[in-house]
Amino acid sequence: MALYDVPAPAKLNLFLHVTGRRADGYHELQTVFRFIDLCDTLNFDLRRDGKLVREGQGMEGLSADHDLVLRAAKTLQQATGTSLGVQIRYTKRIPSGAGLGGGSSDAASTLIALNRLWNTGLSREELMRLALPLGADVPVFIFGRPAFAEGIGDVLTEVSLPSRHYLVLRPKGAISTAQVFSSPDLTRNTKSVIISVFADWQTGQAQEKLRISREAPDGVSRRKGNALFGRNDLEPVVLAEHEPIRQMAQALRLMGFHVRMTGSGNCFFVEFDTYQEAARAQQEISSKMLVGENEPQLSQVDKAAAHGSPLAVVEASWVCPGLSDHPLRHW
Repeated sequence: MALYDVPAPAKLNLFLHVTGRRADGYHELQTVFRFIDLCDTLNFDLRRDGKLVREGQGMEGLSADHDLVLRAAKTLQQATGTSLGVQIRYTKRIPSGAGLGGGSSDAASTLIALNRLWNTGLSREELMRLALPLGADVPVFIFGRPAFAEGIGDVLTEVSLPSRHYLVLRPKGAISTAQVFSSPDLTRNTKSVIISVFADWQTGQAQEKLRISREAPDGVSRRKGNALFGRNDLEPVVLAEHEPIRQMAQALRLMGFHVRMTGSGNCFFVEFDTYQEAARAQQEISSKMLVGENEPQLSQVDKAAAHGSPLAVVEASWVCPGLSDHPLRHW
C-alpha cells in the first residue's frame, strides 16, 4: 500500500498583527492564512516493521530530530498505538525560512496521509490537536480552509477570500523567527480587530475596483498590486536588521509595487486579480533587478527605477494562484 504525490502547499499571511504577549512568552496574533499553489510533494510507502524512514531531495542538513515530517509520523504512531511504519520520500519546492510554512505544511500533509495509510481513523479535529505541539502553523493546514487566526495562531475561523494570484519574491538573507519575536522593537500592542472588519474591508475594496473600472477602465490594470488589509508587524524589525531584504523591499516599492512580507520569513508577495497581471509584474521586476540563476532571464539593475539604491537581488520568484481550499481538505 502506498500514497504518492501527496501535496503540501505553501501559505501566505495576508496580514499579521501582534496584539499582545502571554505570560508563557508566546505572542497573541491575528492573521489571515491563505494557501497558494506552490507545493512540496511527499510519497508514503507502507512498512509493517514499524520503522519510520525518510529519503529524498530537500533533507540535506536536516537531522531526524528536527524533521517535522518524521516528528509528525512519530506523533501519530504513538498517539494511536499502531504497529505500522512508513517509508517517506519527499521533494521540497517551498524554501525553508521563507515565511511560507513549508515545514508545517509537510507535517500536516504527513498526518493527514498517514491517518489514511495506516487507517488510524482520527477526525480532523483530533489531528489538529496532535498537530499543535509540532508548531503553531501546523493546525491550519489540517483545518484546510482559508482562515482568520487568533491566539497563537491556533484559533481558526473560516473566511471567504476572492480569487487572487500572487507574485512571491525571495531575497537574499536568512531570518531567525526567535530573534524577530524577541526584538525589543517589535510592536506588541496592535489593536485587535474582529473578523467582520476584515470582511467589510474586502467588500469595500471590491466596490472601489468596480467604481474604477467603470470610471477609468485602464485604471485597475495599471495598478501594481492590490491594496492589502492591515500590515505585518514583524516586517519593520526584519527590514531594520537585514540589509539585503530591506534593499529588495525598498526597490520594489520604488517601482510602485504593493509588497508585504509573509509570516516571519524573508519572502514578500504582491497580490493581483489575474495570473497574467502577476506574470507581467514578474517580468518587469526581472528586467529591472538582478535575479537568481533559476529565473528565466539574468538582468542588470535599473538604477533609475531603484533611485540609486544599493544592488537589490531577488534569489527566486514564483507566480502562484491562491487556493480556495487545501488540496487534502476532503481526505
